[in-house]
Amino acid sequence: MILRFLRLAPAAAGALAAALALVATPAPVLAADTPEPAPPRATDPLAAARQAIAAKRWPAAIAELRKVNAGSSADWNNLMGYALRKQATPDLEGAQRHYDAALRIDPNHRGALEYAGELALMKGDLPTAEARLAVLVRVCGSGCEERTDLERGIARFKANGNRWQP
Repeated sequence: MILRFLRLAPAAAGALAAALALVATPAPVLAADTPEPAPPRATDPLAAARQAIAAKRWPAAIAELRKVNAGSSADWNNLMGYALRKQATPDLEGAQRHYDAALRIDPNHRGALEYAGELALMKGDLPTAEARLAVLVRVCGSGCEERTDLERGIARFKANGNRWQP
């Protein structure tokens, strides 16, 4: 036997024999009507940026978004606007440009509507925030998280004497 020829210890010989048995086993044959396995899903190109945003690592999120550079994506523009607005020194004008771009691409983008409404409140522009909320009311119907969050933000703004308080 080959195993004796190799002069392997009994434990190693057993392991090698098991490995050879696996190699010698033919692959299973699928029946003709068995569907082929689905191809792997494409990964989300914004996943790394989303993780950085969830961890509130704004410079890292901005860097990841710049790597992707998907200016024709409403999601990309929304996330870039959000990260620019949330960083230690907010870039409100940059955030505004990205929210506007997201809403040009998808006028009903719920995240961009909410965040653009919050940005309007930060700038003291209640009418624009209420206009963004009106679109969310139409888009979300009786409710969605974005609508609820902007409603709460507007209520806090009004309760605070028309001043933004995060």
